[in-house]
This record gives sequence, C-alpha cells and structure tokens, in this order.
Amino acid sequence: MIPEERPDGPDSGEESARLQPAGSVRKGCDPLAQTPRGRLQSRRAQVHQQINKELRMRTGAENLYRATSNAWVRETVALELSYVNSSLQLLKEELEELNGSAEADRPEGEGVTVPMIPLGLKETKELDWSTPLRELISGHFGEDSASYEAEIRELEDLRQAIRTPSRGEAGLELLMAYYNQLCFLDARFVTPTRSLGLLFQWYDSLTGVPAQQRALAFEKGSVLFNIGALYTQIGARQDRSCPEGTRLAIEAFQRAAGAFSLLRENFSRAPSPDMSPASLSMLEQLMTAQAQECIFEGLLLPSPEAPQGCLAQLRLAQEAAQVAAEYRLAHQSMAQPPVRDYVPFAWTTLVRVKAEFFSALAHYHAAAALCDSSPAEADCPAPPQAILGLPPTSGPPGAAPPQEQEGRRMLAKTQQKPEIRAPSFSRVKVTDIFHRLGPLSVFSAKNCWRLVGPVRVTRGEAGFGLTLRGDAPVLIAAVIPGGPAEAAGLREGDYIVSLNGRPCKWWKHAEVVAQLRGAGAEGVSLQTVTLLPRAGPPSTVSGARRAGEREPARGRPSLAWPPGGQPSPQRASACPHSWGPQAGAPLQALCHSPPPARP
Repeated sequence: MIPEERPDGPDSGEESARLQPAGSVRKGCDPLAQTPRGRLQSRRAQVHQQINKELRMRTGAENLYRATSNAWVRETVALELSYVNSSLQLLKEELEELNGSAEADRPEGEGVTVPMIPLGLKETKELDWSTPLRELISGHFGEDSASYEAEIRELEDLRQAIRTPSRGEAGLELLMAYYNQLCFLDARFVTPTRSLGLLFQWYDSLTGVPAQQRALAFEKGSVLFNIGALYTQIGARQDRSCPEGTRLAIEAFQRAAGAFSLLRENFSRAPSPDMSPASLSMLEQLMTAQAQECIFEGLLLPSPEAPQGCLAQLRLAQEAAQVAAEYRLAHQSMAQPPVRDYVPFAWTTLVRVKAEFFSALAHYHAAAALCDSSPAEADCPAPPQAILGLPPTSGPPGAAPPQEQEGRRMLAKTQQKPEIRAPSFSRVKVTDIFHRLGPLSVFSAKNCWRLVGPVRVTRGEAGFGLTLRGDAPVLIAAVIPGGPAEAAGLREGDYIVSLNGRPCKWWKHAEVVAQLRGAGAEGVSLQTVTLLPRAGPPSTVSGARRAGEREPARGRPSLAWPPGGQPSPQRASACPHSWGPQAGAPLQALCHSPPPARP
C-alpha cells in the first residue's frame, strides 16, 4: 500500500514538551511557546481552527443549496460557496507553507517578485467502497467477499490519502498511483450497462459548488484535474532566480497544461464548471503562458553561453512579445462566457496586467538594442531589421524587410515555444489491488463464464490428452478425442484456474506443465472456467459434466492477446485515458508463451 503522507497537526509540538526532564521547567509552562517553532505551531493551530470554521460554513451552505428550489437563493448560495472555497484554498496553502517551513529552512529566492497563478485542488468526501465491491466479488466472480477485506481497506486508505496530497513529487506519485488503480477498477468491475453504483462527489475548484456523478469516469477525471492543479502549485513555488528552479517551473507548467489538455480531449460530460471544455481550454492556455514567462525569466539569468549586446536585447524583445501574446490569449479565454462568470477576478486582472507588462518589456528591449549598440557593429543588423528581429545575414545590406503579414509574423516567432506534456503515468508502477481475482483479460465484469470442477484427470498411455498454451491463465488449446481430459469433461478453450486445490490463475505455462508432469498415478484435480458468449451470472458445476449434458453455445470472446500469447497484467505502467461510463482497460504488456506442450 502506498504510505499516506499527512501534514503535521496542531499537536505535533506537544510531544517535545512532554519529554522534558522533570523539574527542568515549571509545570504548565510551554518551553517552546516563545521560540520560532512554538510560534509556528500556534499559527498552525489557528489555521486549523479557521479551516474547521470554513468547513462548517460550507456544509450549511451546501445543505441550503440542495434543499432550495428558488433560483435567486441558489445563486446567492453559490456565490457564498465560491467565497468559502477561496478562503479554504488560501488557508490550506498557508498551512502547507507552515508545514514546509518546519521540515526544512530553505532560503527564499530573491529577485523574483512577479507572482504566478496556482490552481486549487478539488475536494471530495469520504467514499464507502465496501458494499458494491463485496456484491460484485460474491455475485459476479463467485468468490468469498470476506476474504477481500484487506484489498478493499487498502483501496479506501489510498483514496483517503489522495484527499490531502503533499505539495511535491510524493503527492504527484500518490495521485498517479490512485489514478492507475482506478483504471484497473474500471477494467475489472465496470461494464457498458452497469456501473459500480457509487455516487462520486467532488467540489468545484473555481466555485466551490458540489457536483456528483455515478460514473467512475468522473472520479478519474477529478483525480486527473488534481494532478494538473498540483503541477501548477509546484511550478508556482519554484525559486525562479536560479536556472534549476526556472527549469522545474517550466516543466511543471508544461505538465499542468498537458493534464488539462488530456482531460479536455477525453472527458466531455463534466458535471462541474471547472472541468467544462471552456474552462479546461482556459487553464491550458494560462499554464502555457506561465511556462512561456518562465522561459523569458530564464533568458534574463546570467549565462556564459547567452549572446551579448544587440542580439541579446533583440532576443529578449522577441521572447517578451511572445509572453505578452500568450497572456492576451489567456485573457481572451477568461473573458468569454461562461468562464467569465466564475473565473476569479484577481486572475483576470493579473493576466491583463502581465500582457501589458511584457508588451512594454518587448518595446524596452527593442529600444535598448537600437540605442545601446552602434550601427557599425558586425553582429547588429540595420535598424529596420533590428525592429523586426531580422538576422544580419537575412539579405543584402539595405534590403527591405518583408511586407506581407505572414513574413513578419514568422520573424517574431519565439525560439523556445513551450511543449505541452501529459503527466508521465508510466513512472508510477502499481500492482492491481484485486489481482487475486485473476487476469483482467478473463476475470472482469465484462465477461461471463462457467466454473467447472474440480474434476479428477488421470494419466493415460499418451499422457493427459490435452495441449496447453499461454500464461496467466493457462489455456487448454486442444483436447485429444477419447483421451482422459475429454472423459473428465475438459474442453478446448477452457482456462485452468486451480490445480490440486491451489489457485493457478497467475501461473506461467511452464509451472502448470511441470505440475502435470510430476503427477502420480492418482492424477490431478483441475478446476477450469469456460467463457460464455452472452451475459449471465457465473455458475458452478461440481465434478465432471453430466453425461449427455449439452455443451453451451460457444462464441469466440474478444480477447486481448494474439493466438500465440496472453497478457500478464500483474503490473501496469500506464493507463489509457478513456472516459465516460464505459472506460477502457489498463495498458497491458503482451508476453508470448512458448510453443504448445503436450504433458
């Protein structure tokens, strides 16, 4: 289980006081009260109290929002919820900074005063997974749901942990691990006609209004939104006065833009405003603009490789103009309905100010290139070329700059365009929590099967009379007519799930063959499953099939492996981003089995 990281609570400093030697201080006196750490703990306690107060206010407003049908009242309550949500975000950010200052005394970066816009994380309430999962495990998979208490508890603990992720790489890995587990759950328990039956509730990040949906895709989309939001907070907290901090900020804002782009392209039925296509487009553009701003700030840092003189000023003018253009696009997206109705006013104002500020910087650096450089310098182009950013070798001396608009636009094109990068889910390796149910290719709610056995198969003169193929689970590729396997009721296309009472859903081909070859005269006990062509509850047949029983109609189920091999999805590195109530299965690596063997 992924360990849960929790911020220090208001009582975390009391343990030190209790461990003081007897008689060293007067009883009732806190020796840390006047120290910086003691003041830090006191402020933590105050912030916690304010957070609890805001949560109570939000609960009351939420109940009123749901109970009333008056449009004016609902609008007033929604406005109040947005204020409460903003206060909660500020308090939580302050608490995170207090926790960070206690962990390490890092010097603050100097020289960078222009603020960035981080995005608050969506909040959610606790969720009870046990009831629907127990019903599916016992009803569809035919197993004892009580034996899966540890797995259900692990899933609940993981979801509880992602409600308060740390503002760093550990928090990102926690969110990605839970997202990958949601992909496993989607592939195993969700069908196009049946969901888990859970009501997933998340609060809107921009307005604070609660939204709920029964589709597991809403849970996946909200987690992906929080991954992007966490990237924005990591980028905004970087020290951009040094090259490394600037690089990390650029990377974080690019990943945030990629997360919102991925969400916008694959999730179109969002019940909350912050996940609507218009809002996600705005957030993607905003994060691209902030990444472009970080690129410009990196050019301002002293570097021996950076060009000097006239060309350096021209490059700065070019990049500043690009930053201004990106912020203008972000401002336009914020001013469009319906985004303008719920985007924070401070965001709109700051984006507009930045657009004008960097436009002025572009003019300033262009003027500096003309005023501070001599026209006779070899590395400085002529004044008309300098204004347009033309290199000195773009034409003969005195050549006129291009007059067409496209040519001028190409001259002003930035040399360092931010690259939108999706979050790297592949770097977080997770194991399917419910892997004991069996490989997803067979044992999922999308498939129905018949459980046969256990049956006793004895060795004949030519062996057991069957041919095996593939791994996890091992497939009965062929049954010799008249052989022991056929007499016991085994059929081609069945999967071996138990051998001599031991579950073998995840066994390799070689392991099953070795057990069969080592069997004595008493033979082996096998339990198999047969995939059925249509939906229906799994049934159990004890012993061999009754004589004369008609074989159920067989269809060729849609399996996720080629004829020569089967998937072994014990570990998943990434999940495809399919959305809606019927989301796809996790990405599975195909492992090819050895040639069929006849034990």
